Amino acid sequence: MSPASPPRPKRQGAPNWRLVRELFAEGCTFVGGLDEVGRGAWAGPVTVGIVVVEAGCLRKAPRGVRDSKLLAERARESLYDPLVSWCPAAATGEASPQECDELGMTAAQKLAASRALARLSVQPEILIVDGKWDYTGHPGARAVIGADATCFPVAAASVLAKVTRDRQMIAHAPSWPAYGFARNKGYASSEHRAAVAVHGMSPLHRRSWSVGYGAPEHAEAAAALEGDGEVAPVERLVQPADVLAGEPGRVFPVPRL
Repeated sequence: MSPASPPRPKRQGAPNWRLVRELFAEGCTFVGGLDEVGRGAWAGPVTVGIVVVEAGCLRKAPRGVRDSKLLAERARESLYDPLVSWCPAAATGEASPQECDELGMTAAQKLAASRALARLSVQPEILIVDGKWDYTGHPGARAVIGADATCFPVAAASVLAKVTRDRQMIAHAPSWPAYGFARNKGYASSEHRAAVAVHGMSPLHRRSWSVGYGAPEHAEAAAALEGDGEVAPVERLVQPADVLAGEPGRVFPVPRL
């Protein structure tokens, strides 16, 4: 008897308009979707994208939009201009690595969101925020877990934020060639860890997220990190006592592992 075949992974469906249509039915004219990228990176800004939609633009939406994490870099780039020209309003905002350090990640995300909102030519009445909680302060914000995968304007916002941030990291790469920013975009790849272990941190790195960055005394902990890419490795190694009470996401250097 042959062994049973392993179950196939569930295919991620396309984001839909269900929630947005419900909001239009309730009388909303403009609905915004918001997502952030860069929260888990070691270097670079945290970036927020917002896409605002109205009922008349739904049928003309660009094809192929997905949560940015599910798209190849070339696919995200190809969607950027069509998305910006299609929707009534779109904008991005960011908080710098220094602001992430000084304010903590929660406040940095809020700052990035406020900058994105300020740049919109049209303000949404309702703002759908991907995640468990609202960090924007927008009066019409609604936090929806997994909205970047299920809600079209949030998925579109994730693409805008990701492309914007990636372009910045690629532009910085020639100034700091040792870190491979054009490839890892500031996330914790093995190449990135090794570079910081040898060269230390650049001005683009977040000091408050440091756990040695591959220093010899932390080699065992670094080796325990799974994979390279968009993960928050520091938070996975930090103990609860190292997180400032009242400021979720703010992480401080760990003196010893």
